[in-house]
Amino acid sequence: MRTANPRTIVIWTLVALIGAAGWTVLALSRGEEVSAAWMVAAALGTYAIAYRFYAKFIAYKVLKVDRTRATPAERLNNGIDFHPTDRRVLLGHHFAAIAGAGPLVGPVLAAQMGYLPGTIWIIAGVVFAGAVQDMVVLFFSTRRDGRSLGQMAREEIGPFGGAAALVATFVIMIILLGVLALVIVNALAQSPWGTFSIAMTIPIALLMGFYLRVLRPGRVAEVSLIGVALLLLALVAGRWVAESSWADTFTLAPSTLVVWMVAYGFIASILPVWMLLAPRDYLSTFMKIGTIFLLALGVVVALPTLKMDAVTDFASRGDGPVFAGSLFPFVFITIACGALSGFHALISSGTTPKMIQKETQVRMIGYGSMLMESSVAVMALVAASIIDPGLYFAMNAPAGVIGDTVQNASQVVGSWGYQISPEALARAAENVEEASLLSRTGGAPTLAIGVSEIFSQVTGDGLRAFWYHFAIMFEALFILTALDAGTRVGRFMLQDMLGNVHRPFKNVSWKPGLVITSAIVCGLWGYFLWVGVHEPLGGINQLFPIFGISNQLLAAVALAVCTTLLVKSGRLKWAWITGVPLVWDATVTLTASYQKVFSSDPKVGFFKQRQVFQDAIDRGEVLPPAKSMDDMHTVVTNSTVDGVLTAVLALLIVVVIADATRVCVRHVRRPALSTLSEAPYVESKIIAPAGLFPTKEEKEEERLAVASASSESPASAP
Repeated sequence: MRTANPRTIVIWTLVALIGAAGWTVLALSRGEEVSAAWMVAAALGTYAIAYRFYAKFIAYKVLKVDRTRATPAERLNNGIDFHPTDRRVLLGHHFAAIAGAGPLVGPVLAAQMGYLPGTIWIIAGVVFAGAVQDMVVLFFSTRRDGRSLGQMAREEIGPFGGAAALVATFVIMIILLGVLALVIVNALAQSPWGTFSIAMTIPIALLMGFYLRVLRPGRVAEVSLIGVALLLLALVAGRWVAESSWADTFTLAPSTLVVWMVAYGFIASILPVWMLLAPRDYLSTFMKIGTIFLLALGVVVALPTLKMDAVTDFASRGDGPVFAGSLFPFVFITIACGALSGFHALISSGTTPKMIQKETQVRMIGYGSMLMESSVAVMALVAASIIDPGLYFAMNAPAGVIGDTVQNASQVVGSWGYQISPEALARAAENVEEASLLSRTGGAPTLAIGVSEIFSQVTGDGLRAFWYHFAIMFEALFILTALDAGTRVGRFMLQDMLGNVHRPFKNVSWKPGLVITSAIVCGLWGYFLWVGVHEPLGGINQLFPIFGISNQLLAAVALAVCTTLLVKSGRLKWAWITGVPLVWDATVTLTASYQKVFSSDPKVGFFKQRQVFQDAIDRGEVLPPAKSMDDMHTVVTNSTVDGVLTAVLALLIVVVIADATRVCVRHVRRPALSTLSEAPYVESKIIAPAGLFPTKEEKEEERLAVASASSESPASAP
């Protein structure tokens, strides 16, 4: 039995003490000024302990990952969807794919309740639920030839619950992609700097893909340096373009961006994974991780104080201007990605299991990537909590509530107990070279203000506007990488479903099926994007609650499938690892679904909202923020669609959980009746480390493999 050496014990004791100190300060501070550094300390200390001990326990004790077993990427390599990918590149792809709008937007919106509830949920949620789900789904999908979540549910739970899961996961995926795209449109609309810089990442990624595949295979460090240099050039060039005669060319209206987004999603979905998707996500990861690291460093250097209350009055009253509803269950719905996200399960059973080299890498790529995303959520919450609360509410409350002048906004925000003068609101916009910051909903502009606040404290006030626009572009890049990977996963899911009807669709690389399903998926999420752009009540305000509910319902499906597989594969005593998070998630999400469908408060309940606006139409009235009867009819239609979707999805998830429970109980009683659809064992020929850096044993294994290959190669002819 291995024992830790004294040096290791001292290091991990210090890590634990740093995390504990952070939690102690956050928990006990009441009314005093609290540095944001304590929030960062609590998060990083907890993440380190969780990855070192809990994730390792699950990987090696519960899942029993096997380094000698060939993965689908090795066995089914076809160079299009199945392709063994360097663990560092795959870590970048996976992190970029899962880290979309959620960890940026959700925590910013949830700051309305105060910084403490969000901090607790983000950190505890990721350690015990989110990262566990991602790793376990990735493991089981890798054992099943990269099967999608819906297909695994159909094969392991049964045709009834599986069919419900297939339909639910696909519909939820479409909603999630539509909202992800909406956040990008809101961030890039009328922004030539951001639009140009984001557009340039596409040719840069294509160059990286061909460089790594054709010109210099295996030169990951080399291509990384080239990609990062070109990315930084694109960032700087974006500002030049914004100040040049080309500005009008890259200044796009929301409707135009919708068309370009759908076209990009389609092309990215049908190209080989090595050509655009993997290098682009890898490139984006440099910027994402770099920015988050610099933010954390900025917090430690500048030591900004948290100006938002630990817990606000809106948490108990449930009448907040950013989103309506009480702390339970809506904080746990609003903060999805970063704590627990069903969308991640689609990536973990979509592109990633078709690219992973070794089973032993599921800990780093599954659990590790989710911890990285959670750190993004913590930094987003820090950014929202260090700015003046008056400015926060002025930026995130709808225009129909605070009006469109700084005088009116100042008065309304003051009535909520947060004082900010009209001059301060005008000056905040001027400092970042914006015409106005009022009602800049969606979370992205608020996060950008927080980022500029932190960085300008380190680099000086003269660069505040630069950092603001840099952050806007960073967020758009962040989310776009989730959109292209998500579209490809949606294509896999649809091919899986259609394959049950027409067998050629089962082959995910079959060209006609690939094009047809990509077009359908892009068209469907494009519809939700178009609706969001033209929503009178504000696309984010209306769609983000259904985004959060859908995401967490999808997590319930993933956790139900994981729990069923743990039980059926002889791991019954470890089923609590996913079973406990499943019970919590189902309780929270079904409560939120019930309230969004049946609440008598029109700010909360979709059908009540529909009734209020329909009654006004019957009386010939136009209710704010609608400006015409057409707007009124749009609200009625969208509220009806949202309410029906929420109710149907909740019902489907109840069916999945009930059927999964039935299968688990049957297995415990009569194990002989259960079957597993696991792919047969094939010995792996690939030698690759489990973590980011190879251990001494892994280096020796690789050295021996190279020596063996050299000795077996035929001698050169004379």
